[in-house]
Amino acid sequence: MRERPTPLLTFSDPPTRAITQEYTPTYDDDKTVRQWYHNVPLYGVIALALAPHPSLLFVLVQHYLVVLKAPLHFITHLLIIYTLTFMMFSSLIVLVARDPGPVTFEEPRDDHDAEEVGLTEALMSPDFLTPGRFCRICWTAKPDRTHHCSFCGRCVLKMDHHCPWLGNRCIGHRTYPAFLHFLLCITLFAIYVAVLCAHALYYAFNNPYTVDEFSPVHEIALVFAGVTFTIVIGSFFVYHLYLVSTNQTTIEHITPFLLLRYLPVLPNTGSNSHLSDPPLEHELSYRQRRLIKEAHGHIRVYDIGFRKNWTQVFGWKQPYGLITRIVCGGSSMGDGKSFPRGADIEERLARLAQELVQDK
Repeated sequence: MRERPTPLLTFSDPPTRAITQEYTPTYDDDKTVRQWYHNVPLYGVIALALAPHPSLLFVLVQHYLVVLKAPLHFITHLLIIYTLTFMMFSSLIVLVARDPGPVTFEEPRDDHDAEEVGLTEALMSPDFLTPGRFCRICWTAKPDRTHHCSFCGRCVLKMDHHCPWLGNRCIGHRTYPAFLHFLLCITLFAIYVAVLCAHALYYAFNNPYTVDEFSPVHEIALVFAGVTFTIVIGSFFVYHLYLVSTNQTTIEHITPFLLLRYLPVLPNTGSNSHLSDPPLEHELSYRQRRLIKEAHGHIRVYDIGFRKNWTQVFGWKQPYGLITRIVCGGSSMGDGKSFPRGADIEERLARLAQELVQDK
């Protein structure tokens, strides 16, 4: 076996944890990161999902069995309600139990590759000096669209955002379809409950002597809760539909200066000698910042067309993949490390780089 060359300068490895080829960071690596109280918002979400069911069952029994004498309608509504509830909790389990996207390493090819990667090797990585391409906390290269979550203490593939309501977990490449599925089920459930109880409430006002005095109270509360959740969660769901259609994550959409890391080599005009390559946000003038913010609205690096964008998130190759999408949302396609870019994106980025050095 070829001997390993001795580096001219060596450093001692960080005292925390050696990074090996077999290491895969998980949520359970550091027990101090995740405590029981971090799951309190998750318990609140579960309580809110189950809270309307006692009143809802009371309304269904009173309206369809006692008043209307329509057991078929009662069974139909019951099946629809609990089918949506089952789908809601199935995607919630996926969000809580599945890793959102670990930054794994390639399998070692021989004994030499299986050795530990120390600080020296990390510093010699070609991606170390490139902003956004190397995580100096995890000490590993960051694939495209990977971000480091400061709360979880790790990098997440295609990180969308960190959600405190789901047990303080990140939404990433392997959980984003389940997250959209969860939002859709909540919205559909809220709409269905609001319409169902509004219809029963309308009947109660027109036939006050045929219903009991407690049913309208439950119906008013359920209509109010259904409309509130439809507006709040439905708006959030529509926003994520826009993100899927344009192939953006929440971080990419709200952070315009991420465009800087995709810029090509800046033209050397002498006036941009103070800029790094790629430029950093704090180095830009006010007019350059305005230019980047305006370009962010129409330059979407990973937008490959409406249909392909949706296929990238919700497509499947396995048999019965549609069933997985319907039941729990599943995971996105691909490995989460590389993503195709738009056909003319390089040309548009080059034009932006040219305008950046001219607009001081």
